[in-house]
Amino acid sequence: MTSQPEHPAAEPFVTCFNVQKSYGDREILRGIDLEVKRGEVVVIMGPSGSGKSTLLRLVNHLEVLDHGEIKVEGRYVGYEKRGAVLRPTRDLAKARARARIAMVFQHFNLFQHLTVIENVMEAPVHVHREPADRMREIALGLLAAVGLSQHVDKLPHRLSGGQQQRVAIARALATSPRLMLFDEPTSALDPELVGEVLSVMRRLADAGMTMIVVTHEVAFARDVADRVIFMDEGRIVEQGPPNIVLRTPKEERTQRFLRMVERGADVSATPA
Repeated sequence: MTSQPEHPAAEPFVTCFNVQKSYGDREILRGIDLEVKRGEVVVIMGPSGSGKSTLLRLVNHLEVLDHGEIKVEGRYVGYEKRGAVLRPTRDLAKARARARIAMVFQHFNLFQHLTVIENVMEAPVHVHREPADRMREIALGLLAAVGLSQHVDKLPHRLSGGQQQRVAIARALATSPRLMLFDEPTSALDPELVGEVLSVMRRLADAGMTMIVVTHEVAFARDVADRVIFMDEGRIVEQGPPNIVLRTPKEERTQRFLRMVERGADVSATPA
């Protein structure tokens, strides 16, 4: 896990402008404006249904924008502008691959018929057309970095949830991403397995990876995030350094949510 090259800190790496998304009559995002700097770790928190996961999926063009713009490194991901209108490009898979955005999901999404190392090699070899021999060496190194050297030839169902999520992170890193998106990466794990996944994410942050993380892990946000964003009802309600947002939040909605998290209430049962 090596750090990324230096770039001007003032240049936004991810830019979201007036991002809107609805499903039928249900408004999910109601005009999100957000900038993420290169190397920044942004943690997004908020109650179920606030639009956190939808925002991540729009950044990676797993969902289609209704209105607004999202750029990564100054470019649209899978869109081209015709006049004033954004149109999806024909080859979305190629556009996502070119953007070098990796996403780690709540439920791992591993290929159950492939071994651990085959899961890690799959996208680089079959999407990015990297040589298999070279990728096997890289995959072995990534699996060693996440503590899974002894499990490279196992199928996913032979692993614990925490181990599967670490495979998912290694798989994401195998595409040499410039941006990592994490969507509730620990919410499906038993409590004793959460720490092993968060430790890998901490090392990524220390290495300078640009990360947007949807999570309710307050300790992780306090220790690792450069900025914490609180979302509710499709809007950004509050944002700032973690020592301010998490310790002395200004908004009553943020205060209420953090009290729920402290009590261990289920605030993430329904993704949004």
